[in-house]
Amino acid sequence: MRSFMPNFRRPNTHRQGLSRRFVAAAVAAASLSLVLASCSSALPSTDAAAVDSGAELTPLSLQLGWLIDDGIAGEAVALSKGWYEDAGIDLEIKAGGPSLDGVALVSSGASDIGQLSSSPSLMLARSQGIPVQAFAAGLQKHPYTFFSLEDNAVTEPRDLIGKTVGVQATGQVLLQAVLAANDIDPSDVTVQVVGSEITPLTTGAVDVWTGWATTASIARTLGEVDKDYFEMALWDAGVQLYPRVYYATESTLADKPETLATYLEVTSRGWEYAYANLDEAAAAVAALAPGLDTEIIAEGITIAHAYEADGSGTRVNWGTMDPDVWANQLDTWESLGLFPNAVPALDDVINTTILDDTKTTRVKISDEL
Repeated sequence: MRSFMPNFRRPNTHRQGLSRRFVAAAVAAASLSLVLASCSSALPSTDAAAVDSGAELTPLSLQLGWLIDDGIAGEAVALSKGWYEDAGIDLEIKAGGPSLDGVALVSSGASDIGQLSSSPSLMLARSQGIPVQAFAAGLQKHPYTFFSLEDNAVTEPRDLIGKTVGVQATGQVLLQAVLAANDIDPSDVTVQVVGSEITPLTTGAVDVWTGWATTASIARTLGEVDKDYFEMALWDAGVQLYPRVYYATESTLADKPETLATYLEVTSRGWEYAYANLDEAAAAVAALAPGLDTEIIAEGITIAHAYEADGSGTRVNWGTMDPDVWANQLDTWESLGLFPNAVPALDDVINTTILDDTKTTRVKISDEL
């Protein structure tokens, strides 16, 4: 029998095509109170003057699957400090959103690489014949979580039986996967489609609410409720997916291995710095999307840090992917009949060449703060 270890918590009583110079200037403006010049780090800061003016930079565009947020803090830091330029890359970050199909933009060549919120999107795209492959994962565990209050606490999957579960439309398949993985009859669970706010849980409209634990506003809202609350992670409930998946077409992976290797190396440094310098990292993200709350961004980065490993505390190279995790995902989605066409092979879905080539050069990050 699987051992579940849910988290228990007690409440407390856009802009696209952003250049390095624009970001650096914006970060400086957003961070005056931080006195950035006094911050120390093992990673040397690089500015435009340090880059050989005669050197030719390799353009690389990153298409996000969603809006700019704390999920690209590593890139934001590295971009603001000029580390990509210093490594010979002219990185352009393109914001996504609900009306943009990032996979289509990457597969058409409009962008070089992309980032997806969850791995199933990549598997489904491949099933539809789109020649994209994952080459890195931004976190090691998916932060999708089932939240509940003490009156109807859910600490393991079978606690879902008899409960009303609030889930966003795009998350229904994840609930379906959890029920199947734990032999729970779907008819024993009431599903209610909800929005992005956790209010239905706090008002009692649902017994369980689902969402990303890295969304800092969730913890803030639950902290205002005079009840204990519980978290059951999707990963611990038997459905292990990768979040923040980086992907590219097969041709890009074949034609630009050195550029992508450098990108991963620099980005790993950015994330290491972001976790150690939250205020500066939050300012860098806010510079990419003015109007964002830097406190919320910093909280999101802090929460995400716990998902940098599988929970064992083992230090792993940033971006690591386990082929076995991907194989299990494919098996789960096949068992649920979720592939519209042929079931893709593992080697069609992932490409670990870039990870293998950078195994000793990508920064190792612990999931412990």
